[in-house]
Amino acid sequence: MGLTIGVIGLGRIGSFHADTLSALPAVDALVVTDANPAATDAAVARLDVARPVSDADALLSAGIDAVVIASATPTHAELIERAVAAGIPTFCEKPIAMSVADSAEVVRRIGGDAPVQIGYNRRFDPAMAAARAAVASGELGFITTVRSTTLDPAPPPKDYIAASGGIFRDCAVHDFDTVRWLLDDDVVEVHAMGGNQGDPFFTEVGDVDSASVLLRFASGTIGAVSVTRYNGRGYDCRLEVHGSTDSVVAGWDDGTPVRNLQPGSGFPSGTPHSFFMDRFAAAYRAELSAFCDMVTDGTPSPCTAADALEVALIAEAAGRSAATRVPVRIDEIRAETTTRTTRVRTTS
Repeated sequence: MGLTIGVIGLGRIGSFHADTLSALPAVDALVVTDANPAATDAAVARLDVARPVSDADALLSAGIDAVVIASATPTHAELIERAVAAGIPTFCEKPIAMSVADSAEVVRRIGGDAPVQIGYNRRFDPAMAAARAAVASGELGFITTVRSTTLDPAPPPKDYIAASGGIFRDCAVHDFDTVRWLLDDDVVEVHAMGGNQGDPFFTEVGDVDSASVLLRFASGTIGAVSVTRYNGRGYDCRLEVHGSTDSVVAGWDDGTPVRNLQPGSGFPSGTPHSFFMDRFAAAYRAELSAFCDMVTDGTPSPCTAADALEVALIAEAAGRSAATRVPVRIDEIRAETTTRTTRVRTTS
């Protein structure tokens, strides 16, 4: 007997997840809902295995085996807590919550061993997973530097940017998670800067369209993250790892959107990747397959809520560093967060 999985939220990524789940051998049926009834109807019309319910309340009480939360960010925290309280294994798109303090409170409430997977899909990219294995094996020697790059081809609409939490929380978080997971190491200090050269609405909403972040890890390794909303040639996401004895790169394929000016080299020559769902299609399938394994076999979550909290701390530090133009230590943010959550528990 296969799984019945609920999907809350049927926007771009939620619809993609529903389509992916419907094709997995482990899944027999979907129960779907969206705040927009037309989106629910469209999913049911498209997917034979899907049946609709009116809202999240109905979905969580529909006898499902697991739930995928892809609704608006402000709904994530409550839905995670409700699903865990009901004993339902949960997959949730990032972030857990808009603030670090709220994310920390969710992690405290659900517990460290809750069956929750957060959707940092790059962990499931085959090349990035191979890079992690190379680091873990020691074949690269000690790691001197790691570079993670996310270059979007064009910015989202102004309304999205205004509600996104900013480039560090919305975009660079994927890079922060990737390098932390890659090295199996904690970031201790962050130095970030950002700027605007594109649409003025970024400045109007207090955001930047491009940023670079230096990360100091506990081991001494230095990480460099670069992100932008403007990379007209296509979607470019790469990971470089440099060690004392060898170096590797992930994301360098025939669809990498760069023009190589080296004489005599015809690489890359393919059609540039158009966006993240094109570049990471295999990773999205693999992360949901891993979620199904977690549900059926009881395997540990491959990306826990605690992992997502660590990423939120890095993003908060990056935002502060960019605003103040000085490095920010993670332990400072962590101490503030602990104090805030303690106050909330005391006064509630």
